[in-house]
Amino acid sequence: MPVYNAASYIKDSIQSLLVQTYTKWELIVVNDGSTDGTDLILSAFIDERIKVFHQKNKGQSAAANQAFNLSQGDYIKFFDADDLLSPKFLASQVNRITKNPDCIVSAQWGRFYDDNINTFKLNPEPVWMDMPPDEWLVTAWMNAQPMMQCALWLIPRNTLRLSGLWDEKLSLINDFEFFTRVLLNSKKVLFEPEATLYYRSGLTGSISGAKTRAAYESAFYAIKGACDRLLNYRNDTKAQLACSNIWQNFIYEIYPKHTDLITSAKTNIGQLIKPTLSYPCGGCTKIAKQLIGWKATKRLKNKIENSHHR
Repeated sequence: MPVYNAASYIKDSIQSLLVQTYTKWELIVVNDGSTDGTDLILSAFIDERIKVFHQKNKGQSAAANQAFNLSQGDYIKFFDADDLLSPKFLASQVNRITKNPDCIVSAQWGRFYDDNINTFKLNPEPVWMDMPPDEWLVTAWMNAQPMMQCALWLIPRNTLRLSGLWDEKLSLINDFEFFTRVLLNSKKVLFEPEATLYYRSGLTGSISGAKTRAAYESAFYAIKGACDRLLNYRNDTKAQLACSNIWQNFIYEIYPKHTDLITSAKTNIGQLIKPTLSYPCGGCTKIAKQLIGWKATKRLKNKIENSHHR
């Protein structure tokens, strides 16, 4: 568990581990230079299964790699400091993976908002079944909204040795690139419906909410790395379309800024099948798109957002 300034959430996250029906786990917490009192909360947990290490701030990927290097288990779950797991999460996933040691096990998930677990709602996906890893990726990417969050997965240690660890140069959507490598080094993705991830949404200051130039560069290289790996694994029509839609969604996200990244994304699309992904919108935005097109709509949306931030 890489941790940075998670004082508001980490107690609940660790508590969701302490109530697991499966008890033979170890939690390696790497406190990545937190300044908000996270270290004091961590020190209050007295459990020999919980081991806390402190380091200067190096970023989420570096902290996750350090946690792995300090771990001893045969099966690994990377776990964010604001995640919550259902009580049978580990037991159900361990049961599947011990019978299938060359596979990776996934879980169902849903979002909750405003720190209120009562707002939780499952988010069913077409990949909620046992699938070959490449088919899982192609299916999950097709609408350009794949859920590849770290806590979903239980991974054999040997698979991580084959795939390699987190790319420490990446921040935004680093999990997209990392788990593409992990899945493509697995025999199969096994879906476990008794494991539920409660995904906390709407956090300010989260990596997924970052909108900086550096964050978008990270997203670009994460997409490039993941798509290249998938296309090296299989380069058929369906795989090309999935990658093309991922690139198109990246363009939708960053337009009209960062024109160099947009140009590079278009170059990558030009080597693939034409994307089918429409600009994501609803309500007034959908009406505006129909009247003035998606580019003018996005520019207008940016102006409105910028005026609210002044």
